[in-house]
Amino acid sequence: MSEDNKVKGPASYFPSIEKKYGQPIDHWLNLLAGVTDKKHMELVAWLKDEHGMGHGHANALVAHHLAAGKQ
Repeated sequence: MSEDNKVKGPASYFPSIEKKYGQPIDHWLNLLAGVTDKKHMELVAWLKDEHGMGHGHANALVAHHLAAGKQ
């Protein structure tokens, strides 16, 4: 893959998230969509505490989820 086609930003974590946690990214994004009363770091903490996710993976999912909601 050339530098121009390389996935950047939070989505670059998606393959490793799917591999490590055994669920597609849509699963995690749907879970996040159901939590409407938390801010960014609260959502990160929620993924870590409730689903055993590492900080980097949780942060990438939350950043992607929140950015998608602003479009």
